Amino acid sequence: MSQASHSSASHVVRRPFPRRRTEQLDYIQAMLGQLRTMAKAERCDMLAYLIEMSYVEASDIIRGERPLTLASTLDGDQRYPTV
Repeated sequence: MSQASHSSASHVVRRPFPRRRTEQLDYIQAMLGQLRTMAKAERCDMLAYLIEMSYVEASDIIRGERPLTLASTLDGDQRYPTV
């Protein structure tokens, strides 16, 4: 078995996001990055931390490492699209 067929057999097949959703998530992540920088510059540590967590969450969703909604995890549905 080739490496490509072996790796695809061991992973869940995920559908890519529609282009518009990807662009929106990229925009959200970019804005969060700017807000984080502003919060750090103003020495708002807790605010900067919370924005950082949102930035990481957006990154995880974009990479397909997090579901889009909590409902899918609570229902036991582990399928969600990736970019």
